[in-house]
Amino acid sequence: MSATLVAKDLAAGHGDRVLFSGLDLVVAPGDVIGLVGVNGAGKSTLLRTLAGLVPAESGVIRLSPVTATVGHLPQEPERRPGETVRDFLARRTGVAAAQAELDRATELLARGTDDGYSDALERWLALGGADLPERAGEITADLGLTVGLDQPMTSLSGGQAARAGMASLLLSRYDVFLLDEPTNDLDLDGLARLEAFVTGLRAGTVLVSHDREFLARTVTRVVELDLAQQQVRAYGGGYESYLEEREIARRHAREDYEEFAGTKSSLEERARAQRAWMEKGVKNARRKASDNDKVGRKFRTEATEKQASKARQTERLIERLDVVEEPRKEWDLRMEIAAAPRAGAVVAVLRGAVVTRGAFTLGPVDLQVDWADRVAITGANGAGKSTLLAALLGRVDLAAGSSSLGPGVVVGEIDQARGLFLGDQALVDAFQDAVPDMVPADVRTLLAKFGLKAAHVLRQAASLSPGERTRAALALLQARGVNLLVLDEPTNHLDLVAIEQLESALESYPGTLLLVTHDRRMLDHVKTTRRLEVAAGRVTDL
Repeated sequence: MSATLVAKDLAAGHGDRVLFSGLDLVVAPGDVIGLVGVNGAGKSTLLRTLAGLVPAESGVIRLSPVTATVGHLPQEPERRPGETVRDFLARRTGVAAAQAELDRATELLARGTDDGYSDALERWLALGGADLPERAGEITADLGLTVGLDQPMTSLSGGQAARAGMASLLLSRYDVFLLDEPTNDLDLDGLARLEAFVTGLRAGTVLVSHDREFLARTVTRVVELDLAQQQVRAYGGGYESYLEEREIARRHAREDYEEFAGTKSSLEERARAQRAWMEKGVKNARRKASDNDKVGRKFRTEATEKQASKARQTERLIERLDVVEEPRKEWDLRMEIAAAPRAGAVVAVLRGAVVTRGAFTLGPVDLQVDWADRVAITGANGAGKSTLLAALLGRVDLAAGSSSLGPGVVVGEIDQARGLFLGDQALVDAFQDAVPDMVPADVRTLLAKFGLKAAHVLRQAASLSPGERTRAALALLQARGVNLLVLDEPTNHLDLVAIEQLESALESYPGTLLLVTHDRRMLDHVKTTRRLEVAAGRVTDL
């Protein structure tokens, strides 16, 4: 079915804070619209609004035809207790809900009441319910998800859950797709599959992603939620075209404002001078009022009136100027990674190290990381990259071999789960516990620098968005000096501005770096001295 989604004059906000307003959007078959903006600009809110999960504060959303299906796949797939992989796939593809509706309509039909049976059947068929079990087995096997479909989702590793999430997308047959950060946690193979899936869709798609290469390869249009300027801007063409047009538009906006401000300033200066001459003329006329020189008095009066007329003309010119608002200063993160004093020549060592986790075995691994090594660690999901990091840091029991950190090593880490900020504590308290020598006022100031203001710091850390928790983790790296920096998929949930700043900060960081990422542009931009490839539990120093 060809379907079109139309949004007109949408607005949304949090409390008294406006996220966006006056938003118009048409999603036609074959469109791939990239939704960009800083964390907190309202991208996820917009997707949820388009999906009908939250009401719009104003505006309307129309779907043509009205029976079309809209699939919203959130950035953090919910793993419900007791839900199997099979159930998860059925829920994410919309088949579970369609099946429940079909069962209800079938039961009513059996009682002699036809309450939408044909519509329910058509919807179930359109979503792929008839052959979902067969397709699910094929797709999960093709993706290398080796667990059984009846295994609980909560028992899956991060890599396995990412594969299950990818499977749910590849199995989906919606008429409109709303994808919230589908690239998170995907390896290079998964990214290639996702790119092929999105570019091959006949359905309209709106997606949020912070993977710049993925955006460049997939989107046909870009919609930017500019929180700083409180504007929504649409750009035709792909992602690279958007970057160029945005830069030109920002430059022109600044130039237009500076021209307006300069013209207004010079006119105001002229008006001040004219008023000053007028006032001087009035004083002269009064001082010489006793003078019987009628000609001189008339001349002074005319000159004064002339200056007053000129001042009024200048003021009218100022009033007739087309006002150009000054572009608001964008939130500007200037990130640094505080460096602790240098550690010894040897930072971390594995000798014959073996880690066993269920049926998975990593090793034996012999590896030495030296001071100032900048190591990129790559490999497919589930190959053992995070397990290798845990072994290097001494955070996992070894089945064989040994692991050790060198003297003076101070570890700074951003893990996949952003685990430090997942508790019930307020963000400011969780941060304070991690850096006890910082006073609360300095903690608040630092978090504000990372875009975490008063509305964030008193909230439970676990209630923050994934992007906000990642920013808090980045702030922590600036708060305490480290000399071994461990980044496990650091770009997940980060907005584009923060990713670019992280890359910039890594340029000047002098210590040892262990970087796990599938972000192709980050691998290109961050200078590394070594690359480790992890595959099927084996580590190769390339």
